Amino acid sequence: MRGLSLPLPDRQYIASFDVDAQYTFTPVCADELPVPGGDEIAAALNAQARHAAIRVGSKDAHSPHALWLTTPSQPIYSHIEAPNMDLRWPPHAIVGTRGFELLDGLPHPVDYDFFVWKGIEPDMHPYGACFHDLADTRSTGVIEFLRARGVQCVLVGGLATDYCVKTTALQLRRAGFRVLVNLRACRGIAANTIAAALADMQHAGIELTELESEG
Repeated sequence: MRGLSLPLPDRQYIASFDVDAQYTFTPVCADELPVPGGDEIAAALNAQARHAAIRVGSKDAHSPHALWLTTPSQPIYSHIEAPNMDLRWPPHAIVGTRGFELLDGLPHPVDYDFFVWKGIEPDMHPYGACFHDLADTRSTGVIEFLRARGVQCVLVGGLATDYCVKTTALQLRRAGFRVLVNLRACRGIAANTIAAALADMQHAGIELTELESEG
């Protein structure tokens, strides 16, 4: 492993987190929210998981009737004044579509030790996988699961670096875990927002690293 300031704990105390590694965030779904190279991270996520005893994951799971959808009069990224929505987005990760699916090569959700589906309510659009609401008060249960299993350190990868990966990593860090974001297993939307996200995570005490493929 590269870039680690401290050695990792024993494997039994490590969890690996696949954040929203779905086709909606890849060029395969070019009309949704395609992230350059987003469809290239499955092998890196599987390699990351071999460093851990526990594997957890998440998906965006959205309604076709979501209230945050872009409209002709309310364009993408325009702001919404609502408790659990902040921006308008194009349709993405609609349940039952190709974009909703995990990348080929990843486990089925039932084969993870714990799995989160987030954003199913039409009036809620969370980014992090640890809470259903933007105020971080309604837990998805993953933090409690990790604590109950004695996890000390969480390895994080997924899509996209500058949104859901960043928010999930910050939530885990605030919960008291040592958090490492595996850059080999992440892709982001834009250079400026990726740089800002990496700076925010480092400021919070999150380690940025590249995990070797050997587990």
